[in-house]
Amino acid sequence: MGLYKRDSVWWMSFTHQGKRYRRSTETEDKKLAQRIFDKLKGDLTEGKWFERLPGEDYRVRDLMEKYLSEYSAVSKAKTSHKRDKSLMAHLTKAFGGLYLTDVTAVTISEYKVRRRAEGASPRTINYELTLMSHAFNMAIKEWEWVNDNPVKRVKKERVNNTIERWLSQDEEKRLLKVSPKWLQEIIHFAIHTGLRQSELLDLKWKQIDLNRRTLTIYEQKNKCVDTLPLNDTAMGILREREKTVGTSDFVFPSTCGTRIGSRNLLRAFYVAIKRASIEHFRFHDLRHTFATRLVQGGVGIYEVQKLGRWKSTSMVMRYAHHHPESLRSSIEVMDEKKPVVTILSQSKNQKGYKSHLRLVTP
Repeated sequence: MGLYKRDSVWWMSFTHQGKRYRRSTETEDKKLAQRIFDKLKGDLTEGKWFERLPGEDYRVRDLMEKYLSEYSAVSKAKTSHKRDKSLMAHLTKAFGGLYLTDVTAVTISEYKVRRRAEGASPRTINYELTLMSHAFNMAIKEWEWVNDNPVKRVKKERVNNTIERWLSQDEEKRLLKVSPKWLQEIIHFAIHTGLRQSELLDLKWKQIDLNRRTLTIYEQKNKCVDTLPLNDTAMGILREREKTVGTSDFVFPSTCGTRIGSRNLLRAFYVAIKRASIEHFRFHDLRHTFATRLVQGGVGIYEVQKLGRWKSTSMVMRYAHHHPESLRSSIEVMDEKKPVVTILSQSKNQKGYKSHLRLVTP
């Protein structure tokens, strides 16, 4: 234990329960620093001293800004980082002025109630809480600002993970019929590749190998590079685009040759959805349609997972919904296992009736 000077301020160095601590007395006066240090030693002896964590001086907005710049921007894909910024806007508005040590399970629970009243979906609220929880975990493990994560004590919202919406063949015909040609090609390509909206709009010719009939995704949510096979339908769309796209680097460019904006795509898509009289269908449901049709066609769950680049087969099960007819071939396997029929007959002899068993295979 002892006092030492750093610049013009006196600091304390001491060991408590096997851990070394260094704390500023926040004064340049040595006599005052000595009195502060003596009081600390008395508290340590009497067991009244509690570690003061940096979190008592940092607010939630400080935590969110640090997480966004030092982790999210560096370790996550661009789309995920953009989503984090959007989610943090709500969190900072509600908690930004609070010190980290003032955030409790009660304040978080009250936040959930307010967000529900504002019309936020259970899934959105869970995304926000998951982000906040991860930021607190970073503050505990790497930055040593706090030693507790209050988000872990709050129950997440209940979400219905059963997604049952995909495009039927009839709906697809109606949708394509009322869509402009550029949108028809995007919709058709999405159904036959399972690409996400951002992946479609970001798709460039350098990612396409027409000779090998493959498409490579470089930057994605799982941080992996994947090369995917293309079927005849997708290849037909690409060869048609190759003739008309001009000098643009993008496979599906705007009329100016630049990237199509997400809002422009969705605006045109939902106009077409309305004209086709299709209800409760989102652009992302084209990806569900991709997985569903693969499963209905008899493709194994593992293959669907790889083609759609999902992290696990359990995630695929949320998207891949069987139609009863697609299961018919499976149940008909039972018909091939013909039962052995036992026939009991009787005949009379000198000692009376005798039973005979015959095994007959139809």
